[in-house]
Amino acid sequence: MSAKESRWSNSAVVLLKAAVLLTLALGVGGVASLAAPLPAVRVAPDGRGFVTAEGRPYVPFGVNYYRPGTGWAPQLWKKFDAAATRQDFARMKAHGVNCVRVFLTYGSFYWEKGKLSPEGLERLDQLLALGEEFGIYVHPTGPDHWEGLPPWAARDRLASEEVLAALEDFWRLLAARYKGRGVLFAYDLLNEPEMPWDSPALKERYARWVAARHGTPAQAAQAWGLPENFFAHGLRAPEAKDQPRNAWLLDYQHFRESVADEWTRRQVAAIKSVDPNALVTVGLIQWSIPAVLPTMRHYSAFKPSRQAPMLDFLEFHFYPLAQGAYEYRSAEEEWRNLAYAECLAREVARAGKPVVIAEMGWYGGAQPRFDGGRHPQADEEQQARWCRRLVEVTAGHVTGWLNWGFYDQPEATDVSELTGLMTAQGETKAWGREFHRLSRRLEGKVLPPRPPLERPEMDWDLLITSQAAAREYLERYYQAFRRSPPSVPALLE
Repeated sequence: MSAKESRWSNSAVVLLKAAVLLTLALGVGGVASLAAPLPAVRVAPDGRGFVTAEGRPYVPFGVNYYRPGTGWAPQLWKKFDAAATRQDFARMKAHGVNCVRVFLTYGSFYWEKGKLSPEGLERLDQLLALGEEFGIYVHPTGPDHWEGLPPWAARDRLASEEVLAALEDFWRLLAARYKGRGVLFAYDLLNEPEMPWDSPALKERYARWVAARHGTPAQAAQAWGLPENFFAHGLRAPEAKDQPRNAWLLDYQHFRESVADEWTRRQVAAIKSVDPNALVTVGLIQWSIPAVLPTMRHYSAFKPSRQAPMLDFLEFHFYPLAQGAYEYRSAEEEWRNLAYAECLAREVARAGKPVVIAEMGWYGGAQPRFDGGRHPQADEEQQARWCRRLVEVTAGHVTGWLNWGFYDQPEATDVSELTGLMTAQGETKAWGREFHRLSRRLEGKVLPPRPPLERPEMDWDLLITSQAAAREYLERYYQAFRRSPPSVPALLE
């Protein structure tokens, strides 16, 4: 670190601490008196980013919010602490956070089909009020499992007609209650949905899909190059293994995509039926883009180009897993993961909607315990460098970033234990200081599009039928990335 950087870093720490103390001293009422009501966020007229209702450019730059000391998975709502949450919002504001993604849960909001929990809504009301008072937009996700699952949602939350119909009711009720609340940035239908490979509900849908597309199972077998009597004992899913362009496997992946399309389309329609101006998206797991797939089953079937027409903008999550977990061992390892990040960002952006990386980050500041403690220690500066580089490489394809966690989470059983902007004890980490610097540069700005660079095109149908082909593609992408690496946008320098 240069002397200039060191002076800036020390000054930043002082400023951040002073801002937090001032905000806490004022109290919620004092802050509210200084802030104007939050205008709603809309997709920009050019379709590339976001603007407020007042026409001011808006770059979502924030965190996923949960609190240490509430268990793992965190129980934000069952263990809701209004005073501690107020303190957290003050700290987030001081760090430059302008958007907070929170996880709604079945346990606190929707245990009984067709009925929202009054206790959960009361706590969400308090959190939204804090967002308004501190000038931080709130980005709720659809009901998830963090605080338990009711029996009716425990078996299959993606292909079940019973669950999907209940979710339509959930969104109509929730969106109607909060219609017109500018503090709500957007609704995220679900965190990282992944279509199951096989389930009773999926089997029923598959039988109907094959009948509509091919007729009888025997005719389907012929279309897929299989013996006519191949399904004499009943239609079934193909094996989830490498079979490049295998007609049966490819058709099955397309079928899974069609179920994902219906799941999204119906929930979006439910929201828009009561609040046409609400923004809606889905927090896609990175396996939704098949550049890296742990197994063929991991392809989520939520294809961005198919999902985009139904959504206002696209979200995906990214962690540096190009060749297993990134361990800061070499410059090449960093470059390979940056190439992987650009590959996904570029592919999602091709769908023509604004793109937000709704989960990002990596560990730093101590020896991690997750994965049995096998990963080497990384210091805070390494974490800050990785996260800054990720923003720099994806900016222009992406127009928003949300770090995974505001605090480190010692109770976590995964990388979440060390991904925060702050330690669990409330001390700002190097990434927290760098985050603050980036947030100031992005505030009120428009991110220019990336100039075109030579990159290999993704053959989607090949990659969702062959992990080997995906590995070969990502290697070609990496080589092209190294030959012509992206520049750092002037806005972020």
